[in-house]
Amino acid sequence: MWIATGLADLILYLLDFILHLDSHLGAIIQGYGGWTYLILFLVVFAETGLVVTPFLPGDSLLFAVGAFAALGALDATAAFVLLSAAGILGDTLNYAVGKSIGERVMAHPSMLAKPKYRAYLEKTERFYEKYGAKTIVLARFVPIVRTFAPFVAGVGRMNYFRFLAYNVAGGVLWVAVFVLGGYFFGNIPVVRRNFTLVILAIVVLSVLPIAAEYWKHLREAARQRAR
Repeated sequence: MWIATGLADLILYLLDFILHLDSHLGAIIQGYGGWTYLILFLVVFAETGLVVTPFLPGDSLLFAVGAFAALGALDATAAFVLLSAAGILGDTLNYAVGKSIGERVMAHPSMLAKPKYRAYLEKTERFYEKYGAKTIVLARFVPIVRTFAPFVAGVGRMNYFRFLAYNVAGGVLWVAVFVLGGYFFGNIPVVRRNFTLVILAIVVLSVLPIAAEYWKHLREAARQRAR
């Protein structure tokens, strides 16, 4: 019972953190100063590098970082370089894990064998079928798929240097789009006054491709059952 309660509390905290990124990130900057860069690095690294943490904020966090950089609370160049490195290194770790033990992990009654994670993997595999190696770049802009794409690339033993090229391009582009978006638009008065709604919009737009894929999957499954 206490595990379920603790999990529920964690989910509520994460939702509150994501929807009120401006106040939470402001408190972190105030409380930790220069250590904020390390905290941000670790969050982005974990979100891209560990298949068990796809729920961590990605797009919205980068946007908020850009907004605070525009205010002078964070150094824009340092944030861009560190977070790009975090995304690239995270994908590299994820690829290495997938290549070395991915097949064994997926075959075991482990967390990845649970229906929820199996569904995530299947969505990512469909992404690969549709976009090929470009998935490494495109998946950066799709939460959850972003976390599983390098893992699946490792399981499929994509050529490492080909993966690295797409990984670097995707990591830099992803961070640039959202950090610069926050930098130039995050402090426009109307955006600043409605920051929670803007973050919510980013989250919703980010998960729309997943929702569309899931809806197509349900319709296809219903057609199969009707035959």
